[in-house]
Amino acid sequence: MSIGAQIPQLFECAMTRKVRVRYLLFLPREYQAKANQRWPLILFLHGSGERGTNQLKVAAHGPPRIVKDQPDFPFIVVSPQCPNRQLWSNEFLLPLLDDVMDRYKVDPRRVYLTGLSMGGYGAWHLALAHPERFAALAPICGGGDLLPVLLAGVQQLRALRTLGIWVFHGAKDPVVPLLESERMVAALRAVGNHVRLTVYPEAEHDSWTETYNSPALYTWFLTHQRPAAAGRTRQQPILPTG
Repeated sequence: MSIGAQIPQLFECAMTRKVRVRYLLFLPREYQAKANQRWPLILFLHGSGERGTNQLKVAAHGPPRIVKDQPDFPFIVVSPQCPNRQLWSNEFLLPLLDDVMDRYKVDPRRVYLTGLSMGGYGAWHLALAHPERFAALAPICGGGDLLPVLLAGVQQLRALRTLGIWVFHGAKDPVVPLLESERMVAALRAVGNHVRLTVYPEAEHDSWTETYNSPALYTWFLTHQRPAAAGRTRQQPILPTG
């Protein structure tokens, strides 16, 4: 052993982890009747209050709440549940998305991502790491890490620039300051993304109810799509929940 000098070293280990993810799945009423149709998909990430093992809690807000009264909602909606005391992780979100896309008639050009509060952070994190996987992103009262934008390579920058992004936040949010969204918007605009920002002047933390209740969001989603050859890295399949 050499003392007083730095010596290059290498450590290797094999890591495996079994993942079980609970989620709500919504299929439009005409899903079976239109056998040859490929459907747009919304991946929705809830906030911290819906974590746990009771999947019905996930339907408290957002698209999984809306579809309870709208069986004709024209999207497949996937609403995973984050376990207690955990945060959203790309490690299980991407395999879940792959599994759903394999099992159901999803249009890979029209996959949309949204989330609120903790889910807004999760949506930013997933979309910035894998922008080629999504046609559009709508984070609500969230924030994120700027490093994926600042360090993006040529291919990732191209995907980031063409990712539809519409950000929502309440001006009086006491939980997640508006600055969290503003700094993400500024970073994306600096690399050439024409991101939209909607600030509700009187809203506090709940800026999601008005956003998700507006048909304008879903119309906007459908104006965006990825090229047919959008990249996809296959992950290990998710295990079915029990």
